[in-house]
Amino acid sequence: MILSPVQIAGIGMTSQRTRNRMMDRLRDRGIENERVLETMASVPRHLFVDEAMATRAYEDSALPIGDGQTISQPYVVARMTEVLLEEGPVSKVLEVGTGSGYQAAILSQLVDVVFTVERIRNLYEKSRTRFRALQYRNVHSRHSDGSWGWGANGPYKAIIVTAAPATVPEALLEQLDIGGRMIVPVGNQRSQQTLMVITRTRTGFEQRELNDVKFVPFLSGKS
Repeated sequence: MILSPVQIAGIGMTSQRTRNRMMDRLRDRGIENERVLETMASVPRHLFVDEAMATRAYEDSALPIGDGQTISQPYVVARMTEVLLEEGPVSKVLEVGTGSGYQAAILSQLVDVVFTVERIRNLYEKSRTRFRALQYRNVHSRHSDGSWGWGANGPYKAIIVTAAPATVPEALLEQLDIGGRMIVPVGNQRSQQTLMVITRTRTGFEQRELNDVKFVPFLSGKS
């Protein structure tokens, strides 16, 4: 299935005008990378949520996508993407936690290739269908335990994690290239989560704290 231009463009509360207002709100909140802003305005977020939620797709809020998961609020997606790209172009990204596929769709417009893993088969199947329908040919997805990463395609100059582990899985750190950076929320549901930037150096890892955030927990295993 390939979606029509009308479906992608949307109407009313899913129209380009509504997306442009979202972009203006993101700019007001401090997002400065114009390529990120333009991409946020162009990717049809309403197609990454259930039809009943489509009119809320361009609100700056997280929305449920089923299976106990959410699509992150646009500001968090834009912030994580902007930080990922702040040192310059990135050719290859690993995303851990595909979810609806929205973050991967944003990244696909800004990097050469995106590898993304999802532990919940239902979400994996739905996101893969969306990637095909929207013709995002540079997104490669896999049903897998996210804590394993996707070592066969590493190392990566950038890794983005869209669920919060209490501690970062060792396999993900090992798959980060020298000079590469990981954007990951760290913490658990009962305590504060902090969005972290972890950069791999020749002698170890450097960490930098960004925003306080709220993500679903990072779980192991497949379902």
